[in-house]
Amino acid sequence: MSRTNIVFILSDDHAAHAISAYGSRVNSTPHLDRIAHNGVRMDAVFCTNSICSPSRASILTGTYSHVNGVSSIWTEMDYRVPTFPEVLQRAGYRTAMFGKWHLGEHGQALPRGFDTWKIFPGQGDYVDPAMIDERGTHTVPGYATDIVTDLSLDWLDGLGDDEPFCMMVHHKAPHRPWVPDEKHRHLYADGAIPEPETFFDDNESRSRAVRGVRMTIADDMGADDLKQDIPEHLRGPENREARMRWKYQIYMRDYLQCVQSIDDNVGRLLDRLEEKGLAENTLVVYTSDQGFFLGDHGWFDKRLMFDQSLQMPMLIQWPAAVEAGSRCEAIITNVDFAATFLDACGIDAGEELPTSQGRSFLPLLRGERVEDWPDAAYYRYWEHDDPIHAAPAHYGIRTAEYKLIHYYGAGLGVPGASERLFEPEWELYDLAADPAEVRNVADDPAYAEIRAALAAKLTQYQRHYGDEPYRGPDTPRPDWGPYDAETLERVTRVFAR
Repeated sequence: MSRTNIVFILSDDHAAHAISAYGSRVNSTPHLDRIAHNGVRMDAVFCTNSICSPSRASILTGTYSHVNGVSSIWTEMDYRVPTFPEVLQRAGYRTAMFGKWHLGEHGQALPRGFDTWKIFPGQGDYVDPAMIDERGTHTVPGYATDIVTDLSLDWLDGLGDDEPFCMMVHHKAPHRPWVPDEKHRHLYADGAIPEPETFFDDNESRSRAVRGVRMTIADDMGADDLKQDIPEHLRGPENREARMRWKYQIYMRDYLQCVQSIDDNVGRLLDRLEEKGLAENTLVVYTSDQGFFLGDHGWFDKRLMFDQSLQMPMLIQWPAAVEAGSRCEAIITNVDFAATFLDACGIDAGEELPTSQGRSFLPLLRGERVEDWPDAAYYRYWEHDDPIHAAPAHYGIRTAEYKLIHYYGAGLGVPGASERLFEPEWELYDLAADPAEVRNVADDPAYAEIRAALAAKLTQYQRHYGDEPYRGPDTPRPDWGPYDAETLERVTRVFAR
C-alpha cells in the first residue's frame, strides 16, 4: 500500500466562527465545508500560545514555547529542536513549504526539512508580495493567496506517481491589514454583517489587566486598519457606540473577503487532488495558527485565553481512514499535530521526534475511544504588556466545563515583553453555565472547590510540560531551547543516523 500523503493548509487568524462548517453567522465557506463533509470537524482544538510565530513553532516541533524558543513574534526557533518535516524528509518523503513562515529569514532560521520552499519575509504582503527562496528575494506578481496555491499546484504536478509527499500550504490571509482580492470586493457590501452576542460586553467582572488591553474596535482599531479616516461625526466618547458599529462593518467586510479567497483556493487544491487520484490516501488538514476576536467582547486580535482566540478551527479529510461527516470533541492542542502527522505516515514520533511533548490523536480520528486522553489544555502567553496591544502575560487550564486563568503580572525577560509589574489576578469561567465567558467567578465562594481543583490541575500540567510557574521576581528565566543535555543528546543521536 502506498504511503499516506499530507497536505497541511494553515491560514493566519482565521476564527472558527468565520467558517460555515462551524455554524458561522457571518459568512459561507463551501470549500472548507467540503473537508468537513468528507472527513471530520474537530471541535476542541486549542493553541498553546495565541500569536503567530509561537503557534507555528509548536506545530512544527510538537513542543511548547519554553522548549522551542519561540515565545513571541520577536524570537526565532531554536534550530536544535527537530521538526516533523525533517523527520518525513529523512523517511523518503518529498517535502515543500509555500507561503507564510514567520520564524526568521536568515541562516538557521530559514525553512529546513523541505526539498522546495518559497516564503514571505515577515508577515508578507497581500499584493505583489516579495518572496524568499534558495536563490534570494524577488517580487511575485499577483494576490498572495492565489500565489501560494499556484506554487502548491505546480509542485504537486511535478511529483512522480509513487512519491509520498508532505506539502505545507501556508496563507497570510486573513491576517491584518485585511486587503481583499479585487474580485471579492463586492461581497458583504451592504453593511449588514451580524454583530456578535457579546459585542457590547462591558467586561466589568474581568481582571484589571484584561480591561486594560488595547484591542477594542471602538477605540484601538485605527485608520490604517480601516484604510480610511474616521468621520468627524463618529469621533469622541459620546459617539463610541456608533463608531464601533461603523468600524465593525468595515473590518468584518475586509476580513471576510480575505477569507473568501482562502475558501476559493482550498477548492482549487481539493479539485486537483481529486483530478490526480490522490484524494483517497492524502491527509488534508485545514487549520489556522490561532483564532481571532471578530467583535466578540468588543475586541479584535487574539492573545487572550478566551475561546474565540484560543480555539483553532481544524477540518480533516482522509477518506482511507477517517469517516466522512464525523466530529471529534476531544481536547487537542497544536503541540499534538506533529506526532499525529508522523503517526499517520507510519512513523514513531517518540523515537524520531524525541523532543515532542505532544501525543498522536490518530486513534481519535479513526473514531476510537482513548480512555486516558488528556481532559484539559494548558496555555501560556508570554508577551507581557506587549507594545501593540498591552496584553498581560498569563497561563491557564481549559477543560470541557471550566477555564482558570492566572495573570501573573510579569514579563520574565521575554523578548517583546515589558518589565512592568502588575498585580497578579485570577479569572474563572463556568463554560457550561456561561459559554460566552462574560462572568468571572474566580472570587465566588460557590466555586471555591472548583477553583482549587483547577489550580491543582494547572500545577500538574506545568510539571508535566516542564514549564516553570511564576512565583515572584526571583522566578528563573526560561531557558529557551532544548531543556537539558539528555534531550539534546537524544536529538543528536537521531540526526546522526
